[in-house]
Amino acid sequence: MSILLWIILASLFGGALSVLTAAFFAFSARASWVPLLVSYAIGALLGAVFLEILPHAFEEAPNVQAMTATILFGILGFFVLEKLVLWRHCHTEVCEAHGMEPHGHDHGRSGLMIMIGDTFHNFVDGVIVAGAFLVDTQLGLVTAVAIIAHEIPQEVGDFLILLHSGYSRRQAFLFNLVSSLAMTLGGILAYFALQALHGWIAYLLGIAAASMIYVAVADLIPGLHKRAELKATLEQVSLIGLGVASIWLTGILFGGHA
Repeated sequence: MSILLWIILASLFGGALSVLTAAFFAFSARASWVPLLVSYAIGALLGAVFLEILPHAFEEAPNVQAMTATILFGILGFFVLEKLVLWRHCHTEVCEAHGMEPHGHDHGRSGLMIMIGDTFHNFVDGVIVAGAFLVDTQLGLVTAVAIIAHEIPQEVGDFLILLHSGYSRRQAFLFNLVSSLAMTLGGILAYFALQALHGWIAYLLGIAAASMIYVAVADLIPGLHKRAELKATLEQVSLIGLGVASIWLTGILFGGHA
């Protein structure tokens, strides 16, 4: 199967799967499960970064300093983007604030904002997936798994915000589904662009690693500290470990090596 076809299938399947799974949780009163998904997503993100993406990035980079500087720049850049509300994440604390059955709405303003941010986010995810597949099919698959894992809890939050903004369940589902197509668009455009700019792939992997580290450490992990009791901590550690293990297993199954 061609690399372009891998990119298209991974992007379409990843986007659709995250939206469908998120709709299941958001519409069936299972938002209480979102913290479990968040813990798993942290493990998947960190596993993808440290077991797959960074090793490939350092192999492709001209030198170690160039790659570490790229990662540092990426982390600082994502901090600025989040401050500018270009990247809007909704996880347990925000979702719980809105509740499972939001009362009142803001005439669509916050819903429109979240869709703009999510569409941009999905487009960038597609670019990241394409860059990974151009290096190695196994790396592309692992990266897609990690992205799907962290998209699901975010999409649950998106659904709840859209409902809070006055959209119907059908409208919320359609808007999220259309937004997910930006991932495929980003993947296709990146495939053709990066073919001509192969030297950029190493730096794209560095930015991808920075993105995943930032989301896991700055956005997701702080929410877990809201539950400090021993049972919750053991649950979180176990699910983070499961997320890491799933990335490791994906590498074994599709690459023949860890």
